[in-house]
Amino acid sequence: MNVYDTANKLAGEIRTSSEYLEYKRIKEELDKNPEVKAKIRAFEEKRYEVQLEGLKGEAQDKIKLEEMQKIYIELMENELAKSYFEIELKFNVLLADVNKIIAESVQDVIK
Repeated sequence: MNVYDTANKLAGEIRTSSEYLEYKRIKEELDKNPEVKAKIRAFEEKRYEVQLEGLKGEAQDKIKLEEMQKIYIELMENELAKSYFEIELKFNVLLADVNKIIAESVQDVIK
């Protein structure tokens, strides 16, 4: 089996994983609930801005940080949003683990 066949097989395995299927289901539920979806989007935008400031070495904007925390607290009171964040984390861990395995397999030539 060549590398491309293996990559396609891996892609299929990911698409049939419980993490992927649950993440997809939750995202479809969010599409039916625009209010929660908009709050999640607002939170993610604030989180991105705060992270970007940190990467640039800038002092974090306390107002943005407080807004982000306030939105997050509100979202954690909503079961759909809470489920979304939980499965998003699980799915991202799955992808990170797969990427780590691949990176470690070629580490000797990319050092």
